[in-house]
Amino acid sequence: MAEVVHTVVAVHGTVADGYEPVRDAFIRNFEQRGEQGAALAVHRDGRKVVDLWGGSTDPADPDAAPWSEDTAVVIRSATKGLAAAVPHLLHQRGQLDLDAPVGSYWPQFKTAGKERVLVRHLLAHRAGLPVLEVPLTPEEVLEPGRAARALAAQAPEWQPGTAHGYHPHTFGWLLGELVVRASGGRTLGRWFADEVAGPLGLDLWIGLPDGIAADGRVARVAEREAPAPEPGALRTRPKRSVTDAYTDPGSLTRRAFGAIAPKPDENDPAYRAAELPAANGIATARSLSAFYAALLSPLGTARRLFTPATLTQARSLESDGADRVLIVGTRFGLGYMLHGPACPLLGPGSFGHPGRGGSLGFADPETGISFGYVTGALHRSVTSDPRPQALIRALRSAMGAAC
Repeated sequence: MAEVVHTVVAVHGTVADGYEPVRDAFIRNFEQRGEQGAALAVHRDGRKVVDLWGGSTDPADPDAAPWSEDTAVVIRSATKGLAAAVPHLLHQRGQLDLDAPVGSYWPQFKTAGKERVLVRHLLAHRAGLPVLEVPLTPEEVLEPGRAARALAAQAPEWQPGTAHGYHPHTFGWLLGELVVRASGGRTLGRWFADEVAGPLGLDLWIGLPDGIAADGRVARVAEREAPAPEPGALRTRPKRSVTDAYTDPGSLTRRAFGAIAPKPDENDPAYRAAELPAANGIATARSLSAFYAALLSPLGTARRLFTPATLTQARSLESDGADRVLIVGTRFGLGYMLHGPACPLLGPGSFGHPGRGGSLGFADPETGISFGYVTGALHRSVTSDPRPQALIRALRSAMGAAC
């Protein structure tokens, strides 16, 4: 491992021989792509080959404490990749049938045309429930069970199972209630802590504990404008239909992303402590990559999380094509986004989940690679941010040299 110290942007860490292009791309993100505080980790066959961090822990304050090797941060929808592991593991243990109606576990859900919604429909964004008819305030969303009760009473936006549309917030509330019912009362965040993060020693939380909240390890996040593309770079603009969907208050897109209104303060301790399995997970890059590594192979002395059958199940294509919420074409397995134009990952077999604004975690079983990138400067990207994309391109180029 070669130690990295880049004093201009205060980047630190190590890379294995052959992975220097990834280090260089990480540094260029600070110099050219508006990075302010971030970390990146990559594992190969369970062995860490990239471990980098740098910048500030507060995008609004350049003089804030520097990012350290164990700094954690909110990862927004990259949380969905952590949350999705829970129903898969319950299925693996015989406690949850993915082909059963949701109502067989959650009787109150069997109303308003949802009687035939299957568990797999929730995981594949095919349930037709991407919105809340009445958005919740940031205070209301902290009340356990409130969002789930609202969704149980609603009618779907389309016939479940016939189409797909990204469920930005409701994915977490639906899965959360399902896990409580199927697991015998444990919340999704508690189950994840007890059965995944704790045994593996990972700094991953869906509901930040008081002790971690008090020790100052969690960086602040802030929305920031990305810099203009570099001279000569291809300039792309969203299609008019996509732009209209995000600006029209009545569109399914705006309503889905506006399920909490006004926007919550993601730096608020109460928000961080809540369990919102679609949106407020907190992670270090090192642990995000290690989580995906553990889906593929043993991590240290711990057994791999997914059996081969579960791994195949998680990344089998369930939804493909026009997305009724994101408008562009998307590809989903069961709880995970799959490699494609809307979310380019390492290769055709990759699966994982981005977080709106930049964060990204994924695994690529064919190469044994796992990847975790987290950032405090949240750009306007939804599924494909230029910063992790630059890192993935560099990783592809490094793979040949590192073999």
